[in-house]
Amino acid sequence: MTKQTNWNQFLTLITVFFFWGFVAASNDILIPVFKKAFNLSQGKSQLVSVAFYVAYTVGSLIYFGVSKLLKIDLLNKLGYKNGIVTGLLISALGTLLFYPAANNQSFGLMISGLFIVGLGFALQQIAANPLAIVMGDPTTGSQRLTMAGGVNNFGTTIGPLIVSFAIFGSVASANTEASIESVKIPYLILGLAFALVALFIKFSSLPNKIDLDTVAEEESLEVNKLLHKKSAFQYPQLLMGMVAIFVYVGVEVATASNLPAYLEQHLNVQTSQVAPYMSLYWASLMIGRWTGAVGAFDVSKGAKQTLSFFMPYIAFAIFLLVNTIAKHDISQFYIYGVVIAVMIACDLMSKGNPVRMLLIFSLAGIVSLLTGIFTSGMVSAYAFVSVGLFCSTLWPCIFTVAVAGLGKHTNQGSSLLIMMIMGGGIVSWIQGVVADTVGIQYSYFVGIICFAYLAFYAFKAKSILKNQGVDFDRLKSEGGH
Repeated sequence: MTKQTNWNQFLTLITVFFFWGFVAASNDILIPVFKKAFNLSQGKSQLVSVAFYVAYTVGSLIYFGVSKLLKIDLLNKLGYKNGIVTGLLISALGTLLFYPAANNQSFGLMISGLFIVGLGFALQQIAANPLAIVMGDPTTGSQRLTMAGGVNNFGTTIGPLIVSFAIFGSVASANTEASIESVKIPYLILGLAFALVALFIKFSSLPNKIDLDTVAEEESLEVNKLLHKKSAFQYPQLLMGMVAIFVYVGVEVATASNLPAYLEQHLNVQTSQVAPYMSLYWASLMIGRWTGAVGAFDVSKGAKQTLSFFMPYIAFAIFLLVNTIAKHDISQFYIYGVVIAVMIACDLMSKGNPVRMLLIFSLAGIVSLLTGIFTSGMVSAYAFVSVGLFCSTLWPCIFTVAVAGLGKHTNQGSSLLIMMIMGGGIVSWIQGVVADTVGIQYSYFVGIICFAYLAFYAFKAKSILKNQGVDFDRLKSEGGH
């Protein structure tokens, strides 16, 4: 019998996904602002990304270490809902550092505040991702994560616009410089929002406990092949998945965080005018995730095919709308609808299988980066921006594949995967250093290496999971999907 998605609980849960996206994309506005204000090199400016994303690793290590020390799973003891609430409050504390940081013109305090925000996000992610998977049929867990990711990317779409407006003012003001003082108030307001959402979730119907062993049993078609190992480290799909998360978040964040420098150097786009491009990059992830989320709806096959065509363009329309409201010139972005059609074709070829989708989208990402490197002007800019389309569904694909069949080790596996989000900072920094050496355009070869590993992981994961009795093709056909 197929388990129906608990939509009331799921809609509550995805509010935190919005904030992760809002802050992550807003960092791309902070990077060029800090670079000018503190006179930083491209490599050093990426310390904004390093501080934020390495915090996920530190937070996951703390979670893993405390669980080992106490010989319990911390989330099972604390509770999933309570874990999310605690994480939100930690993030709220981090935003308070922006006030003294701005008053003292301190780059160190600024990135320390982002680090603490990231620590809170780490705990939220460890709790929220497994919750999203189990709030319905396990065979559609990746689609629910994709849907949650679509909400995340609504945050990433409007984040750069709101933060840019808060720092620079309206487009009509023609203000191209920003003081560090202008950063503190937006982040204090964000901290208040964190606290209010924590209060909302505390009194919501989100569960504190979930049965992960039952999920693993449902994932395995041949129960006698279900592996009951002593540690999450003994599952090869998880170990390879950890590297996959590292390079996936790496290429996603590095492409975006180095994009303002590319636009300024090659298209003469001023820092104050970069927001719509960053908004389109992150909207591209929303476009792709809204498309991939269609599989989670309980509708007919024909309705799903129809939605697969309409959902991405509805998401694109939202990007156009919010940028129109922000008084940006959107006429230059209409042609992007053609690129979206390519992404839709890739989605149809994947047939909802997370392993196949991982392979197809990774190869498409390589093509996008090569196009960006070897062309110029808006064609090159669109190519780099389209990386967002092909990164869009990779997180849920990797996460679903990496924790498949882990059973009681799912929380441990989740914390290990969240730990590898540090790739967003490390790869961004590596690309920044490479850019200082060979130029910003050729630095995008770093992203090609990341996508190449993801394609390799997709190829290997299929046989690894089949040996453990998990076959996503058969799960789709037998799971009422």
